[in-house]
Amino acid sequence: MSTSPTGGATGVGSLPGGDAREAAKTVTGSFEEFPYLAELPARGPGADMIGRSLGLLVDMYAHVEPSGWRISDRPGRDSKRARSWLGEDLDALEEFTQGYEGKLKVQAVGPWTLAASLEMHGGESMLQDPGACRDLAGSLAEGVREHLADVRKRIPGARITLQYDEPSLTSVLLGRVRSASGYRTYRAVDRQVVEGTLRELFAVHDGEVIVHSCAPEVPFALLRRAGVSGVSFDFSLLTEREDDAIGEAVEAGTKLFAGVVPGTDGPLSDPGGSVMGVRKLWRRLGLTPGTLAESVVVTPSCGLAGASPAYARAVQAHCVRAARSLADNPE
Repeated sequence: MSTSPTGGATGVGSLPGGDAREAAKTVTGSFEEFPYLAELPARGPGADMIGRSLGLLVDMYAHVEPSGWRISDRPGRDSKRARSWLGEDLDALEEFTQGYEGKLKVQAVGPWTLAASLEMHGGESMLQDPGACRDLAGSLAEGVREHLADVRKRIPGARITLQYDEPSLTSVLLGRVRSASGYRTYRAVDRQVVEGTLRELFAVHDGEVIVHSCAPEVPFALLRRAGVSGVSFDFSLLTEREDDAIGEAVEAGTKLFAGVVPGTDGPLSDPGGSVMGVRKLWRRLGLTPGTLAESVVVTPSCGLAGASPAYARAVQAHCVRAARSLADNPE
């Protein structure tokens, strides 16, 4: 393994297929310096991003309805299945990281996307009940703490990066989350409340905490104030409107997990071409090229669940080469 001072490369979370050992083998083979715990949503409800995180909750349960995940009074088949699959994935990762020392990423859905995706008994989103949102965040914090302890026990040499997936965060802040009927949207949640809840969730882990969103208009400034170590996003969705917020974030030491390689099948450019936009951004912001490799981690634009297995493997290898190109030729 090279020990270049690069931010390096890693994946976002999901992969195609349903074989935990195959996924762990692919991830550890591709990202020797920054593997992650893969998610395999093709296995069905409970292996999806939302179901998996609901399985982490402490003293809170959910089950699948035709409309999506709904709160339950007791643990049922769906939450048990979610826990069992997570255990399988951890067993596989543990097997392929024997003696590993270095960075390792684990993912959980953040409190606001979880609240937007979880239905109350009556079918409306938990988002409309501030008390329920607080309880959910508290339960998630407890569950994530237990999950991290389990990962540390299995892979003692790992320096864990905790990723919260928050694709709905911007919609929550702007009042764009649709109600059950679809005819109206829920009221925007106060920015201070959103920020405070995130700050508490970030405090669960004493290592690097990043937030991932592959939606447009990622709230960089809010995340930086909440104390995030890094932001993971789809680079193709950036507009120059975000320049100032990104520049301030980078100068404050926030890492950018730049999703520069498409997450679904298509032709791949040369690795240098994939990070051209990142170099241009650096020039536009007037940042020192020498800081590029430390500040940027190269990733796919989003999870790879919709990709073919061959493309998913190719993309991960491509991200590593693109990160190397960024380190070798920052200009």
